[in-house]
Amino acid sequence: MNANLTLILVASSLIGAGVYLILERSLTRVLIGLVMMSNGVNLLFMIASGPAGNAPVIGSSDVEDMADPLPQALVLTAIVITLGTIAFLLAMAHRSWQLNGNDDVQDDVEDAAIRRLAAADEASDSHDLSMGATEEDAATDEVYEEEGTTA
Repeated sequence: MNANLTLILVASSLIGAGVYLILERSLTRVLIGLVMMSNGVNLLFMIASGPAGNAPVIGSSDVEDMADPLPQALVLTAIVITLGTIAFLLAMAHRSWQLNGNDDVQDDVEDAAIRRLAAADEASDSHDLSMGATEEDAATDEVYEEEGTTA
């Protein structure tokens, strides 16, 4: 099998630029990176499928001359998945623009707190609460009746 080196380089550069853009904080750049990376992967699928052939219909030509339909089906599936992901990411960027006036992804406060606790090798408050309950505490807890039941 002979692969076209130019197509391989184009696909590699599309994937590389896409990965670089996905690592940015702006959702617009992430969106463009996703489009570039998916196009590069689709191009690699088509390169890997081999040379073009006749339609894969039994009886129309020899089996050796037929094109492999599996890579084409994979590319069509990847296009549909990419379209759905792009629509979701575009909606997120639009909503972020409406709320904040920009589309930058902000740091998560809870994630920073968990990272700080992990660096200090401490347990979180919720862990202490769940581990601090003893059997005596469970026995003295009040049991509330459900609404609508008679006792």
